[in-house]
Amino acid sequence: MPNQVVDQNNMPEGDNRSSKATMSPYEEAMDALSSLITARIRADRSNKGDQFDVMFDYLKILDLEEPISQMKVIHVAGTKGKGSTCTFTESILRNCGFHTGLFTSPHLIDVRERFRLDGVEVCEEKFLAYFWWCWDRLKEKTNEDIPMPTYFRFLALLAFKIFAAEQVDVAVVEVGLGGKYDATNVVQKPVVCGISSLGYDHMEILGHTLGAIAGEKAGILKKEVPAFTVPQPSEAMTVLEERASELNIHLQVAHPMDLSMLNGLQLGLDGEHQYINAGLAIALCNSWLQRTGHLDTTYLDQNKCLPEQFVRGLTTASLQGRAEIVHDQFISNKSLGQLVFYLDGAHSPESMEICGRWFSLAIEEENQQRNSLNHHKQEISSPSHDSPRKQHTGTSIKSSKQILLFNCMSVRDPHLLLPRLINTCASHGVHFQNALFVPNISVYNKVGSHTSPPTDSRVDLSWQLTIQRVYENLIQFAKGGDAKNTEPNSEEFKEENDKGIRSCENSMVFPSLPLAIKWLRDSVQQNQSVRFQVLVTGSLHLVGDVLRLVKK
Repeated sequence: MPNQVVDQNNMPEGDNRSSKATMSPYEEAMDALSSLITARIRADRSNKGDQFDVMFDYLKILDLEEPISQMKVIHVAGTKGKGSTCTFTESILRNCGFHTGLFTSPHLIDVRERFRLDGVEVCEEKFLAYFWWCWDRLKEKTNEDIPMPTYFRFLALLAFKIFAAEQVDVAVVEVGLGGKYDATNVVQKPVVCGISSLGYDHMEILGHTLGAIAGEKAGILKKEVPAFTVPQPSEAMTVLEERASELNIHLQVAHPMDLSMLNGLQLGLDGEHQYINAGLAIALCNSWLQRTGHLDTTYLDQNKCLPEQFVRGLTTASLQGRAEIVHDQFISNKSLGQLVFYLDGAHSPESMEICGRWFSLAIEEENQQRNSLNHHKQEISSPSHDSPRKQHTGTSIKSSKQILLFNCMSVRDPHLLLPRLINTCASHGVHFQNALFVPNISVYNKVGSHTSPPTDSRVDLSWQLTIQRVYENLIQFAKGGDAKNTEPNSEEFKEENDKGIRSCENSMVFPSLPLAIKWLRDSVQQNQSVRFQVLVTGSLHLVGDVLRLVKK
């Protein structure tokens, strides 16, 4: 493929290679990208390619050193809320009239979700052109000492190539993992840095204390570059402040945004915790505008109303898979609206608690609205004394049922995740009538939305069965039992054995997600008066897989 840059958009020529007979050009790119996924565990840094300094060799190969040094970057790390913070930040600056680039991770359905220009994922044509431009240069120049970049590193390099070629005014960049050694940390002079809420996640890499984790996240801070964070646990805040002091910068704390600043509107992203992320985004945008010469005054005074562009950006921001409510769009018309999925990619103990609170409040609000609507309909349809009485033939929703659909990666501890979720929901009066545990459709060594998982009983369900035992113990304990008998109910197990489903008293393990979704749809058909409210959480991969199956 030619390496030259063409046309007014600096977009490289499309790939000239002959596609494989059974693959589309996009699928061929996904196949190439998949080859960069390593089998080694993430904490293993023994390979030469894992040394952070090699990133700068890649920048030279791709001629990105100068473009990145000129790029006006907002760099954001954190455990929870960094993706939401970046989404709010990009939306605000786009509504201020700037040409924006946004790089986030992970994607839920299509890898192009990670790269957004002016709020829209990069089109397939541009993606393929930039992908092969980077791929071919790296393939030509890499060797035994400088191997091909790993999966996320390649995606980060691709993001910088896209943003440079598209000449964005601002690049909002979310750290992938940690900070100090993250691929995005090749940005040496961002305009401003932000660190969202910190907690326990990726401990096998970042450390087992909040201080150690904070130290890794603080690796994105740069000398003479303003830095903002949110209120943090004291152990984490101490480390952040120490690092900032070493760099001779003042670490400023952005307080949660006051709802009154939105002039009666609501944030585009749902959940009480989003006011924390919105507060950080406001501070980052304010600093970026000031440092790039676009703002003379400050909008950080919480007693003042926000500019119209800020309000519009905050209230129109959207992010799939975070506190998202989706009705099953493939269920039969007569059951439409009776199967509702509440999706949140929470996967740390702290975010589980936030997720449980959001779900509980969301279904409470929805049930109140439905009850009010049904009451209003009954009043309207009540026959008068002068009119003949008519029999109501429609099916009315009399009750709701809460179901948990869950999976998490094996590096995470369900003993830490599930209690935070279950106890938070219980404190709001929400109790799951059933829990479904499934393997993800997404496979970690393959990129693309067309990969079919095994759907028979031969799939390895040992991890899902482990999660099920943890869950059953929790429920038994909550009921006052001894939490010892967590083996599958023999009668139920025999009944479902031909489908590979393992049932316990309070939960089921399915060999595939499509089977679990089918079970939910069948249950709705058999219980026309019940509204099924399904919380999907524990893994962003799972959330993405569910969206593929239930959203048109």
